[in-house]
Amino acid sequence: MTRRLILTRHAKSSWDDPMMADHDRPLNARGQRASAELGAWLASRGYIPGEVLCSDATRTRETWERIAQTLGTAAGDAPALVLKPALYHASPDVMLAVLRHAQAETVMMVGHNPGIGEFAERIVAQMPAHPAYRRYPTGATLIASFEIDSWQDVGFGLGAVRDFVVPRELAA
Repeated sequence: MTRRLILTRHAKSSWDDPMMADHDRPLNARGQRASAELGAWLASRGYIPGEVLCSDATRTRETWERIAQTLGTAAGDAPALVLKPALYHASPDVMLAVLRHAQAETVMMVGHNPGIGEFAERIVAQMPAHPAYRRYPTGATLIASFEIDSWQDVGFGLGAVRDFVVPRELAA
């Protein structure tokens, strides 16, 4: 059976209030636009998650909320959103452990660098040649497929890259 992972780094966040706790930083205007564009891009390609595993930080939740709004009717019923405090600045090993508990065929994870970028490098058998892949900028989104029966069987190096995009490409 094929399983699909949508791996998204949160969109651009605001630094307007230097006293605000990192966990509480919201998206800035550019991040809000980029998230909506990502949602439209995902919908146009039929990449609709059945389950969303999301860091509980404000900027990751807002990224998902904006994506979800533009998935619109293409998404049918809204996917199950599961806020995972463990995904806040998680290491690749923690991200893998969280993913192994997923249930849906298509799962979206929304997280933070540096862990999400490292996870993106390790989860696929071969990285795409895209120049932004290794730095995994804000809003970067990987679509990878896995020939596994259950997410419990997922491991590093098993994914095949199906797509990769950064918001800058969508705005162009």
